Amino acid sequence: MLDAQTYTPRLRALYDGEVKAKLKEEFGYANEMMIPRLDKIVLNIGCGAEAVKDSKKAKAAQEDLSLIAGQRAVVTKAKKSIAGFRVREGMPLGAKVTLRGGRMYEFLDRLVTIALPRVRDFRGISGNSFDGRGNYAMGLKEHIVFPEIDYDKVEEVWGLDIIIATTAKTDAEAKALLKHFNMPFNA
Repeated sequence: MLDAQTYTPRLRALYDGEVKAKLKEEFGYANEMMIPRLDKIVLNIGCGAEAVKDSKKAKAAQEDLSLIAGQRAVVTKAKKSIAGFRVREGMPLGAKVTLRGGRMYEFLDRLVTIALPRVRDFRGISGNSFDGRGNYAMGLKEHIVFPEIDYDKVEEVWGLDIIIATTAKTDAEAKALLKHFNMPFNA
């Protein structure tokens, strides 16, 4: 068994060993603390209309997301009642989880090396999905591309939102950081 004190995720070691130096040289940072790094990764599954009809759908989404993330996901609930959608306040509608530290690096590694290549007709991810402050958002149409999910036991295929928050000040810095982690941008 791996000792949690001595184990360093592969991408964290890559960041400390190579990426920091490359980014410092590329952007000319004066201080080590100015170099952008990953802050957190937020995963979200929204069940929508299926959860309104059957409350067990949000629980299934939570279990699937917990398997993918490696830590327990929380059920997201409706903030307001919306009569047109038959949604009441407090009704479970999906699940989310925030990853930090070692789990964040492990997830990013699995996303880049295993999950994205398994996506049908994959030609890279858009380089235009940055928010202007160095954070990247993307979506997957099927959560079953992750090896933790047993395809035969899945009742419903969910979409998955992935938000990668960095400490970068600009989109160019964040894109350079993610490129050094082998993120497959298509442009």
